[in-house]
Amino acid sequence: MTDVFWAGVAIACLLYFVKWKTDPLNSIPTVGGSSLPLLSFLGAFNFLVNSKRLLQEGYKKYYGSVFKVPLLEQWILIVSGPKMVEELRKRPDDELSFYAGVEDSMQIRYTFGPESNDDPYHVDIIKEKLTRSVPAILPDVIDELYNAVPQHIPAKSDEWLEIQVMPTMQQIVARASNRVFVGLPVCRDQEFLDLAIKFTIDIVKDKTLVKLAPQFLKPLVGRLSNHVRSTLYKAIPHLKPVIDERRRFMEKYGDDWPDKPNDMLQWIMDIARTRDFSDEAIARRIMLINFAAIHTSSNTVSHALYHLAERPDYLKPLREEIESIIAEEGWTKNAMGRMWKLDSFMKESQRYNGIGLGSLTRKALKDVTLHDGTFIPRGSIVMAASDATHHDDSNYADADVFDPFRFSRMREAEGESTKHQFVNTTLDYIAFGHGKHACPGRFFAANELKSLLAFIILNYDLKLGGDGSRPPNMYFGLAVVPAPKGKVLFKKREVEA
Repeated sequence: MTDVFWAGVAIACLLYFVKWKTDPLNSIPTVGGSSLPLLSFLGAFNFLVNSKRLLQEGYKKYYGSVFKVPLLEQWILIVSGPKMVEELRKRPDDELSFYAGVEDSMQIRYTFGPESNDDPYHVDIIKEKLTRSVPAILPDVIDELYNAVPQHIPAKSDEWLEIQVMPTMQQIVARASNRVFVGLPVCRDQEFLDLAIKFTIDIVKDKTLVKLAPQFLKPLVGRLSNHVRSTLYKAIPHLKPVIDERRRFMEKYGDDWPDKPNDMLQWIMDIARTRDFSDEAIARRIMLINFAAIHTSSNTVSHALYHLAERPDYLKPLREEIESIIAEEGWTKNAMGRMWKLDSFMKESQRYNGIGLGSLTRKALKDVTLHDGTFIPRGSIVMAASDATHHDDSNYADADVFDPFRFSRMREAEGESTKHQFVNTTLDYIAFGHGKHACPGRFFAANELKSLLAFIILNYDLKLGGDGSRPPNMYFGLAVVPAPKGKVLFKKREVEA
């Protein structure tokens, strides 16, 4: 019996070795460790804690081609250089799929149900309705900032108040965003806002467990790791009264009525009435949109505040620009568009820090051969090295230096006035992705975040405590997080905003 057991082990090991030996990914160079069986797990742990350095190393060593890095559950193929980024952008979705890449990354099908993957109509709403509506809805965002910012940064003019940046920005961004997503009074319902913020953490918890499970166990693990569903079900009672009220109006008036709400909830309900019109289905889309909006936006503005607090001398030129334009235009989308220095500050902060270390994530739905001859087998995850691209001196002079007005200077050149805006993507600026799948919510987010930062700049002085050094970012795998416990000192200015 013992001999049979060990024979079985030997056969299993042999089959595993043969599978590894014939894996086409072996032809792609590895960064961060060995691709040998079992040793690749050591490389995965190395990548978790040294990801930024390893991606920089691979970018320089294999520039213009492809290398791979290990995660605990899979290999990630990394491309670099403008030709490779352009190829990711141009490859059709039936070869290198954006949606399949997102599904693989988030595992929403197993943690939250397949509906939002199979029919992602909320993405079309963001891309079309939300973007077109920015001029009309921005006044509501501004109104919410006037209420939320003083509440969460209750600084006085005669003393400095220390504020923990990340959780504060999450609360403010959640309120301002949900003013547009669900409207008053739900956007000021603290329990709902806490659930919306918690939802992202729940997705990360659940998808991590699901990704580690073998394919046949993913549905079971997704049902058992139910943080996401639990938070959704807790959020529904907060949304139900307003959903019921909207349904009554829709039944009474049809497609239009006086003072029909112009917000995300209504846009979702207008489409959902011919699909799944249940409370859960509607709430599901609202929570997913919150997931996309709150943490990326709060991280982005936290990065910017750390830079601003580290160098308070940047406040003067920014204030001068903001005050003069607000005096002429008020708090409008046109005003935000004229604030070149503020726009540059946000874009440079995002270039310098990043939303993540990679972007343009795709999943190969069939075997693909890239222009340099690299063979990408079906099922592989491919992405571009965004952080390394943004820190390449051949793309940006002194790329490792934070230069707040880098892009506003670039816009002053002949014919360059629109090319270098915060929302614009290029082959060397890929924080939002690039091409038709670039972040659809970036136009709303840019105006929201510029309004928030402008409001803070006009109404507060700020600085860092201690030695005045910017709190360092945290890197964990492909994630970039501004210092979670970092603090900034605020003091109220005696001005009319």
